[in-house]
Amino acid sequence: MSSSRDDFGIAVRSALLKKGARQKFSLVFLLIVATIIFFLDANQFKLINLTKKLINDGIYRLTNISTAPLKFLPVINDKIKETAFAIKENKKLKVELQNLKNKEFQVEFLKNQNDSLKRILESDVKIKGKSILAKVLIDKDSPYLKSIVINRGSKSGIRKGMPVVDGNYLVGKIVEVNYLSSRVLLLNDLNSRIPITFGENSIQAILSGKGESKPVLEYLPDLYEPYGNQTVFTSGKDGVFIPGIPVGKTEMDELNVKVKLFSDPNQLSFVTIQLINISKGSL
Repeated sequence: MSSSRDDFGIAVRSALLKKGARQKFSLVFLLIVATIIFFLDANQFKLINLTKKLINDGIYRLTNISTAPLKFLPVINDKIKETAFAIKENKKLKVELQNLKNKEFQVEFLKNQNDSLKRILESDVKIKGKSILAKVLIDKDSPYLKSIVINRGSKSGIRKGMPVVDGNYLVGKIVEVNYLSSRVLLLNDLNSRIPITFGENSIQAILSGKGESKPVLEYLPDLYEPYGNQTVFTSGKDGVFIPGIPVGKTEMDELNVKVKLFSDPNQLSFVTIQLINISKGSL
């Protein structure tokens, strides 16, 4: 039993001695290698200089690569700031562009209205007596009832029965008057009846609205043979409408004679009211 313990102790001491020898040998080896390198460097051997240069180049390259991201950080930061500024400016420019488009639309709308007013003022029709311009406020359109509401009323001298024209052409008459507004019965309304004349022989008839885009001619002479493309005018026989106001052109539709109106009732923006004296018997 004691012999085994001695063997174990001897083995441990032997291992420690071997380890210490190896450490001493490594230290001596490193000193020798360092001395040789120092000696070679001091005597400027080409191989040592070349190796040194290669090592330095490698270190410099590695240092440059490792520090490259740090160099790009200010550039990246500037790019981020530029991008954020560009996005902000883009949003601002979009708003300004939309505002400019809205202004262009407003200018275009006002130009169209101005052109419409010019056409009315430059009309060749000589309206007898005084007249007044009015703007269409509401277009009351239904399958059979066709009328508009204008922004003129009794305050402006408007009375029931007064003729309403669009530039050169008749569009209807006043049927309801308020203080600041009036309602105009259009020629194609189901309740509209206007005495007219047309043709070389001054044929007399009644223009009757049917709730459609084209009113028809009624009470034509029995022996009259109708044909199309004849200009229809107001006859003035009712004592309300001035004679000779253009209304439209005749068109043949099977047995009926229809009239294609010169002024589209669905496209009215401004109209002119003829301020004539209306007697109660003519209404």
